Amino acid sequence: MKKNKSHIHWYPGHIAKAERQLKEQLKLIDVVIEVRDARIPLSSAYNNIKKLLGDKPRFLLLNKSDLVKLDEISLWIKYLAKEAGCKVLLSDGKNSFNFNKIIDTAVELAEPKIQVLMSKGLLRRPARVMICGMPNVGKSSIINRLTRSSKTKTGAKAGVTRQQQWVRINPKLELLDTPGIIPTRQDDQMAASRLAMVNSVSENAYTAEFVARELLEILDKKYPEDVREYYKLNTVPTLENIAISRNWIKSAAEPDIERTASYVLKSFRDGDIGKFILDVLPE
Repeated sequence: MKKNKSHIHWYPGHIAKAERQLKEQLKLIDVVIEVRDARIPLSSAYNNIKKLLGDKPRFLLLNKSDLVKLDEISLWIKYLAKEAGCKVLLSDGKNSFNFNKIIDTAVELAEPKIQVLMSKGLLRRPARVMICGMPNVGKSSIINRLTRSSKTKTGAKAGVTRQQQWVRINPKLELLDTPGIIPTRQDDQMAASRLAMVNSVSENAYTAEFVARELLEILDKKYPEDVREYYKLNTVPTLENIAISRNWIKSAAEPDIERTASYVLKSFRDGDIGKFILDVLPE
């Protein structure tokens, strides 16, 4: 199927399947850790998360925080804590990892549920936690870091497939080692574009040229000095201007737009251009 150059597509069947799987997982856990990409704190959110979780306790983990500026993300933490009504923590999944704080927060949020169970005569058990979020926000890397110190699998719980295993992080916490995939939707094309910019959307769903052009527009509006300095330009950083400045020219003296678009997306995703947040902080 030919890609629409100005539209990003998802498939309803995949959305429905992801939602069913997530609902089955939610029946078994006490606390949800919702992971978002720190570069797009709003666009990587699932708008129906509260409806999906009901009264299930959750907190936000802004991952890949090493790719954003600390002073800027601090403002987002204050906003999101108020807007989402829950705690907000940072992680980069690689280096400075809030290992203990993540565990302590999860255990704290699960304690009321544990107390209810104990009041019914049941023995205290570890808190059961699941990590969920959009594709490619770093859920698996966080799970790997949390479970690195403990590979003790406690087996499948009733009501789930045998592939879903629980890992005992410590005596107080068990983690479902299968990340919950929040179903993405195509209602908001601006958010869809930003998800594509950070590589959270399959490359089959968009053209690199369209997404790269959108990305350059955002970066030149929010961070013009950083972007123009990186590309060594004293004019608007378009794909054409970047291609010409690097002498990426095809036959007939045409700039190589395809090569340039891939280069722009990669240099942004790797953090080479600079540390940026694409979303606009609401007033």
